Amino acid sequence: MQRREALKNVAFLLGGAISASTMGVLFESFTLPENEKNFVSFSAQDEKIFAEFADIIVPTTKSSGGAKAAGLGKFIPMMIKDCYPAQMQTSFANGFKQLQDKSMKDFGKNYLALSAAEKTKLMVDLRLMAIAQKEAKVEENKDLTYFFVTARDLTLLGYYSSEIGCTKAREYVLVPGRYDGNAPLKPGQKSWAT
Repeated sequence: MQRREALKNVAFLLGGAISASTMGVLFESFTLPENEKNFVSFSAQDEKIFAEFADIIVPTTKSSGGAKAAGLGKFIPMMIKDCYPAQMQTSFANGFKQLQDKSMKDFGKNYLALSAAEKTKLMVDLRLMAIAQKEAKVEENKDLTYFFVTARDLTLLGYYSSEIGCTKAREYVLVPGRYDGNAPLKPGQKSWAT
């Protein structure tokens, strides 16, 4: 199975956890015209910010590594540059810049200098902003909201299609047996990845 097909399958399995715009990009096409690929660029410093952002969404636990350990710092910008149309890439990049501006405005420091509590507070604020914008259908903070929703979606998609997500965060059976859609889980047992 090719990676693109695997990503589509993971996106389908995550279903309601991923926004309609991300599902649309994943199911419509992974093939962009060459003039739309890499329409925006991200630095190594930006990749560190993506890794920290994703790690707030899927943190490291005692049983599995988090989003940073799964390599989401590189995965998120790669997906944006290679799979999203130019207009969406631009909106995402603008929202990413606004995230950094909001960090400076709200806390007086850049995103990487924030404490875990400050990053969590910023994440909660972005979530509430996204909900408010969806309900009010206003243009204010449109790019920042788009960045948040897309980065969140790509975090979930990337993490649960990574080796850590499939083998450590979820129950993994190398060679699955018969399909049983109603298998009981023991208390504290992880949900199944396969």
